Amino acid sequence: MRLDLDLPAGLDLIVDPDVLAGLSHDDAEWAPYGTALAAVRPTNTAEVRRIVAACATRQIPIVPRGAGTGLSGGANAVDGAMILDLSRMNRIVEIDAENMTATVQPGVVNDDLKAAVAAHGLWYPPDPASAPWSTIGGNVSTNAGGLCCLKYGVTRDYVLGMEAVVGGPAGEYGTAVRLGRRTTKGVSGYDLAGLFTGSEGTFGVITEVTLRLRPARREAPRTVVGAFGSVVAAGEAVAAITRAGLLPAALELLDRTCLRAVEDWKHLGLEADAAALLLAQLDTPGLAGDEEATAVADVFRTAGALWSEQSTDEVEAEALFAARRLAYPALERLGPVLTEDVCVPRSRVPEMLSSIERIADRNGTTIATIAHAGDGNLHPLILAPAGDDSARQAAQAAFDQILTAAIALGGTVTGEHGVGLLKRAGMRQELSAGVLAMQVAVKQTLDPLNLFNPGKVVG
Repeated sequence: MRLDLDLPAGLDLIVDPDVLAGLSHDDAEWAPYGTALAAVRPTNTAEVRRIVAACATRQIPIVPRGAGTGLSGGANAVDGAMILDLSRMNRIVEIDAENMTATVQPGVVNDDLKAAVAAHGLWYPPDPASAPWSTIGGNVSTNAGGLCCLKYGVTRDYVLGMEAVVGGPAGEYGTAVRLGRRTTKGVSGYDLAGLFTGSEGTFGVITEVTLRLRPARREAPRTVVGAFGSVVAAGEAVAAITRAGLLPAALELLDRTCLRAVEDWKHLGLEADAAALLLAQLDTPGLAGDEEATAVADVFRTAGALWSEQSTDEVEAEALFAARRLAYPALERLGPVLTEDVCVPRSRVPEMLSSIERIADRNGTTIATIAHAGDGNLHPLILAPAGDDSARQAAQAAFDQILTAAIALGGTVTGEHGVGLLKRAGMRQELSAGVLAMQVAVKQTLDPLNLFNPGKVVG
């Protein structure tokens, strides 16, 4: 079936309803999605250009997607949309070891890129928990963070440039442009690559990305674990780490509910008796690294840890960080999970954790918490039994109240998952009318037909 679209030869439309249903949404619980017209899987920029031009001629909305691991509804279809599945654009175009860059298509999986550059003695730091499955295109579109972003930054810090298929006046849809640069520095004109990073596919379709790399770490990171009698006490330790001027590569929090869910599923040998664990990963080499690990353990104890130790067993340390990455899917096995992504100033982490506990009590909901605690990015996971409408309503009420609490503490409604569909009301609460108007103006300028991922972010 071709729907009278001028598509490249051999590029077939997907119209099977079951396949379309699977491609029409991401992993965001309860985010609405429409009935797509069709889907297509291009393999190169030329094909994307043809698809975009054909859709523009017929006013067909375009919804790009990668692996569908998003948690905000950012890849959800609208009625009558063309789903642009970029998973087959998965080629690593170039690894330039001399200049420490990699150029990749958007469908390259994060962990696959890490493995490829490691063979050249290089490292790509952004590491969302979905790294084994999520794609670079999706990571760029949401400005993904991850465990190492405390010390090494988020995706935007590694995007040097990109190729994108964009819009403009109706006749210009399907134009490919190069944004950004390949050099370490460059301020020639506006930072349009930075603008597209985090834009959730609403400005155009990213078809290639040039990324900055770092030298590989010289030795295995050290892991320090602290167990706490309450989640708020763990938050106090996070604030204490900041006051002490310590900068771990990662500082992660898992509460008892998360630990037990992972242990029941994977049997990693975790002790889940404490109310919360803090996991610090430190990668300063040599004697200075030993001193840093000792200092972190001392801060944990001074802040009230039940116990704090440096893990000397590499397998044990890996199991602890595996538990952090597995927390969301482990809880998802128990029923629907509505996932938050608020971020507050690091000094306000204890207050935010306390607010989450009060919100859970007020609404009669179970809220498990994991967090990139070191940079204030909290992921409260609101659980609701399947088929229980009252529990679902309570979960959604708690979701909105958590957003309001984060804003009141000087925070943001989304640290790394993106606005998508779920956070639009929260974004309007967070940002001023003037700033929202600027965002709408940018969208209307770059996409006057409102074809690129309509209904997301600015709505």
